[in-house]
Amino acid sequence: MTGTTPSPQEAYIHGQLINLVRTGRAVTRPALEQETRLGRKVVTQRVQQAIDVGLLEDGDLAPSAGGRPSRLLRFRTEAGHVYAGMLGATEMTAAVATLDGTLVASLHADWDASTGPEATLEVLDGLFSRLARKTRTEPWALGIGVAGPVDFATGRLVDPPIMPGWDGYSVRSWFRERYDAPVWLDNDVNLMALGEWHKGEPRDGRDLLYVFVDEGVGAGLVSRGNVFRGDTGAAGDIGHLQVTDDPSVLCRCGQTGCLEAVTGGWGLVKRMTERAAESPLLSARLAERGQLTAEDVGLAARAGDPLAAEEVVRGARLIGVTAANLVNFVNPGTVVFGGGALRVGDSVYETFRETLLRRTSTLAAQQLRVRTASLDFREGVTGAAILAIEQLFAPSSVGLWIENGSPVGHAVPLHRSAAV
Repeated sequence: MTGTTPSPQEAYIHGQLINLVRTGRAVTRPALEQETRLGRKVVTQRVQQAIDVGLLEDGDLAPSAGGRPSRLLRFRTEAGHVYAGMLGATEMTAAVATLDGTLVASLHADWDASTGPEATLEVLDGLFSRLARKTRTEPWALGIGVAGPVDFATGRLVDPPIMPGWDGYSVRSWFRERYDAPVWLDNDVNLMALGEWHKGEPRDGRDLLYVFVDEGVGAGLVSRGNVFRGDTGAAGDIGHLQVTDDPSVLCRCGQTGCLEAVTGGWGLVKRMTERAAESPLLSARLAERGQLTAEDVGLAARAGDPLAAEEVVRGARLIGVTAANLVNFVNPGTVVFGGGALRVGDSVYETFRETLLRRTSTLAAQQLRVRTASLDFREGVTGAAILAIEQLFAPSSVGLWIENGSPVGHAVPLHRSAAV
């Protein structure tokens, strides 16, 4: 290795070749030549460099198509690891993943993000430290999801309605003071959508709309493998669409009549607390603990409590109508329903699905697949890992660090070249 900085063109060639192997589009040297229109000498040199630093390796001989068979190339997913974290309003998850987004270990903790960014990130970093000891790994990069809009270029939160005290806070800067690795931040539901698009079942590569129903309500859209973030990072914030003119429905964002205030877990808790006397189950729970949780309401609905079941089904219908409007507009191939609402029981999803399909136009529904999230509530950290991996291996990024064999120590140029 020369240690010299590659030109932008050389850097792009490195990235292009490695990504073709990584994604399975071209897995032999002749296939790389054909796909890129580069000469044999250039491809041979660049592939050998990737082998020398441990990113690629030669495998078995490919089936012969006439003439001398070529040797298959394999991307070494075990060459490095990324750390992934998800910060919700009341919980967090941390994970370690290989370079194909496969999770090798994860940890979960209940935590109130309104405690503030410093204390919250210390807890998340503590989970990363435990995982580092358990897996004996160091991160090549970190991907973090948060429950609010994000300025993707700077790694800062932008006016998150359910994370008070976080507006303008740079999660990237906090972690960069502790890790010599690049850090990428995105909205949590965007990453759930990305995780399901890459790893969810069944996989068909079509545009995917993820609808998240939990304490809050949100959506994420992945089109041709790319997350749609919008101009300022606010895309998918459907929880704050106005769905009622009732001025008494006050949302945490300060507005009235928001979808989340009507259907989100915290909105349900507020209403059910006020009406708990109408439900023996909820009134007993309230008397026992002094407060209700979204889980209490869900369990009551699952147990057949009329009041809780009515409210939960009402919310599922309203979210189904909202999702149908989105489907009519963006025409995805798949809609995924996820979040804690799945724990309530099949009735919530079935109500959502029936309403969605009934309110979707004939053409938009023609080939639409509607399903539940399939990654056991780990689609978020899976998507966070994939975000970090895709940024590391973007064609414009790989050449910035391949000379050193790892991206550690190259965070600043990698952040500058981030693929939005």
